[in-house]
Amino acid sequence: MDVQQTINNLRKELNQHNHNYYVLDKPTISDFEFDIKLKQLQDLENQNPEFFDENSPTQRVGGTITKNFTTVAHDYRMYSLDNSYSKEDLIEWENRIQKVLGDVPLEYVCELKYDGASISITYENGKLKRAVTRGDGFQGDDVTNNIKTIKSIPLELTGNFPHKFDIRGEIILPFAGFEKMNQELIDIGETPYSNPRNTASGSLKLQDSTEVSKRPLECLLYFIIGQNLPISSQIESLESARSWGFKVPNETKLAKNLNQVFQFIDFWDEHRHKLPYETDGVVVKVNQFQHQEELGYTAKSPRWAMAYKFKSEQVSTRLNSITYQVGRTGSITPVANLEPVQLAGTIVKRASLHNADQIEKLDIRVGDEVFVEKGGEIIPKIIAVDTSKRPLNLIPTKYITHCPECQSELVRLDGEANHYCPNFYGCPPQIIGRIQHFISRKAMDIEGLGGETVALLFNNGLVNNYADLYNLTIEQILPLDRMAQKSAENLINGVLNSKNVPFENVLFALGIRFVGETVAKKLAKHYKNIDSLSKATFMDLVLVDEIGDRIAQSVIDFFENPSNQAIIAELKVQGVQFEIVEKVNPNATNKLDGKIFVVSGVFEKFSRDELKNSIEDNGGKVGSSISAKTHFVVAGDNMGPAKLEKANSLKIPIISEDDFIEMVK
Repeated sequence: MDVQQTINNLRKELNQHNHNYYVLDKPTISDFEFDIKLKQLQDLENQNPEFFDENSPTQRVGGTITKNFTTVAHDYRMYSLDNSYSKEDLIEWENRIQKVLGDVPLEYVCELKYDGASISITYENGKLKRAVTRGDGFQGDDVTNNIKTIKSIPLELTGNFPHKFDIRGEIILPFAGFEKMNQELIDIGETPYSNPRNTASGSLKLQDSTEVSKRPLECLLYFIIGQNLPISSQIESLESARSWGFKVPNETKLAKNLNQVFQFIDFWDEHRHKLPYETDGVVVKVNQFQHQEELGYTAKSPRWAMAYKFKSEQVSTRLNSITYQVGRTGSITPVANLEPVQLAGTIVKRASLHNADQIEKLDIRVGDEVFVEKGGEIIPKIIAVDTSKRPLNLIPTKYITHCPECQSELVRLDGEANHYCPNFYGCPPQIIGRIQHFISRKAMDIEGLGGETVALLFNNGLVNNYADLYNLTIEQILPLDRMAQKSAENLINGVLNSKNVPFENVLFALGIRFVGETVAKKLAKHYKNIDSLSKATFMDLVLVDEIGDRIAQSVIDFFENPSNQAIIAELKVQGVQFEIVEKVNPNATNKLDGKIFVVSGVFEKFSRDELKNSIEDNGGKVGSSISAKTHFVVAGDNMGPAKLEKANSLKIPIISEDDFIEMVK
């Protein structure tokens, strides 16, 4: 047998042993025997470097140093899930589904919701190609080298797998491994880690993959996405992933109705504490991919999935004081400062009190014993006061009347829950907050500049608004605390590079009230440039899809303000992108100008996204639902019966994909 064949056989054998041990939990050889074979392979590869393979089992031990993690766009967006906290929420969710799909039999897949760090892994020709963190859902960090050290993730697949696909999962740290890591830290006098979830997430961004390999991380996979996949349902995708070598949790159930979903929830709400890792709820998904495609997505979440969150852990502690924070829009947030208490794996010292109404409703007073829980297992909040333990001398809380930072008298608009500081352009936290928002990842994404440095620049009189960032020099910032030559150069370069950020991000970065990421994209796409948007009337704006009165008025108020006009003029001089860069399609036409199409079903010659792109490339608009404004429904196989019925009742023409091709030919 030649050397290459020996190497290949050893790789195949070691991959199988890894699978047996870390995925199936059924080892067939001892650790010692495994190490001997791994050493043999390592020696052969060192002696024959021409046979190097980045997916060899020897690469799992790490050794790669990553100074800066590259930002990579996801091929398919990673959405977040809508949360529900009661069975009534799930019943309402099913009713919404049936309004779209009609009275069709529905199946659901129930999966445990794992509390870890989300990951998307790309495989090509059966080999691990790339691993990217969730990031903002549109793009994340390339952590491939670190992910390869996790032994439950296959480097090469077995069986009949697709040519290319992405698989999503959760990187977790089992309790046993977490406790072992903490004990080792305690033994050497170091501070232990706070909780498994944060430790797992932080592990992915360690610069030395050797250190990652020492951590007992696991990856639980639960979702496959790609083009023309040979699977038709969620339950089939889980079974397929398991057969290809992935660690797919066994705690999954195919439910024929919501009652079976509720049984699954009740069982795991009681038994989840016996699991070897953290879980904070159940994810319920519509099983059939055809139904998932019909239901589609909102701006943030799939309509075909819902996360049911288990009741949060609660603790009681003492309220020591109430302070007030000023946000970048001037909104005042009361904060409860608590006697430190352990809650869901972390030490909690502060909790949000939301607004004056919440304080009045709880009748909360400094010195009270209060009940705290993590809302959605993330943000601590006070849910009740234990009045039975209240001392007689506690004084009722009076909400502040003036800004704690600039002493301006607070205002509260009709219909608003929060108080606001009206000193928008003179209140320091608002100015700092707007600049911090401007530099953030989803906005201008300025590397080398963080929130603390922004505050430092403002407090030293170097910036008064975000346009001032573009006038900074290395000589100005070098004297600042903790600012070395390299840090100063990185900051200046980060600011200069932000001039290439696309217009929709710039528009979001401006911090116009109520203009979030999604609204900014819609406005940028509609108006094309900042000048057209700044001249838009109230009526122009509300006619834009999904732009309501509140957003329209906020946009007008922003552009009418002389200070904002001056800042935008300065940003233009600096070369910031205030015009959308259109991707030119040489085959684009205006044949469908003014026509609204709704796409439904499964197609042979197009994917649904390709069909929607073709409609827009030819001047048409894609509607999310059928209405009297719809001109055509493009129907494929298995069109939703509810859409078919509505199209017929409104007498809207239903065309095939061949009809559509003829229409744009």
